[in-house]
Amino acid sequence: QVQLVESGGGLVQPGGSLRLSCAASRSIFSINSMGWYRQAPGKQRELVARMSSGDSPNYADSVKGRFTISRDNAENTVYLQMNSLKPEDTAVYYCKAVYRSRQYWGQGTQVTVSS
Repeated sequence: QVQLVESGGGLVQPGGSLRLSCAASRSIFSINSMGWYRQAPGKQRELVARMSSGDSPNYADSVKGRFTISRDNAENTVYLQMNSLKPEDTAVYYCKAVYRSRQYWGQGTQVTVSS
């Protein structure tokens, strides 16, 4: 099993930045892929960014050039650096891991972009 704990959400003004963290309960070397998803009120959950073993990260078109996914293997943590935030980025952000063909989700962290 994999437990995931997100942190780093909050309220930020348009144009601002936030960094989300997702701490995993096991070595992320052993996890096939990890990614960030988001769900805005009344909308379906959507992929934001994902990184898989041996592949380059992929991003939703709406965040390309603004968001960056990265990992710290020593800390078993995946990050999402979000720059130039827009009101439409407001959502609950979830971390997801795929390990041995099973999906694991964190509890989510709220990101609100508003002036």
